[in-house]
Amino acid sequence: MEIVETYSHLNGLEFLLVHKPDLWSEIKEVVATVDAAQCRTKVSKEKRTKGSLLFSPIAMNKEFQRLLRAKEWKESRVNYWVTRDEKLIRRTLTMSAADQRREIEAAGEKPIFSYNQTDFVKDRVAVEVQFGKYSFVAYDLFVKHLAFFVSDQIDVGVEILPMKSLQNGMSSGVAYYEGEFYNVVRQGRGVPAVPLVMVGIGA
Repeated sequence: MEIVETYSHLNGLEFLLVHKPDLWSEIKEVVATVDAAQCRTKVSKEKRTKGSLLFSPIAMNKEFQRLLRAKEWKESRVNYWVTRDEKLIRRTLTMSAADQRREIEAAGEKPIFSYNQTDFVKDRVAVEVQFGKYSFVAYDLFVKHLAFFVSDQIDVGVEILPMKSLQNGMSSGVAYYEGEFYNVVRQGRGVPAVPLVMVGIGA
């Protein structure tokens, strides 16, 4: 596969090029190593493409996982506690999970445990490979990467998406780079408030 487009949000790519060039090289190498043809294994059941072979999101995800794990990109979780009180949430946002729980309980509210998980983190860079539905990408960009950034676990998030040309060879409903790029730009320059690199890939 190949990187066709990149978008640097809040100087995410510039940060990688200056501070983590080896990690950016690893990401590019992994993309280039994935053989898209080997992932065209899904037999379509949809009207417009019935019987034809489509790119399998499961097969592509497995290949990215195999290659990134080989380069020691590891799964990571951020745990936190939430409650119904807005002022209390604002006060506890940047605290450790243990302090959040204590603060919420001390205020007489009920703490509710939650967490965000990301598949690939290395040296304060998070990578999400997304061949799922639109809602999953929005969650990655506006919740997951932001949660890791606010909790000081990462400095930048990388979101890998298929270009529309690749998505055309997949099942309907899969998010694609151009559409998600539009959604980010539409929010304005500072939203989401986390440095990101959006990567559009093609076969």
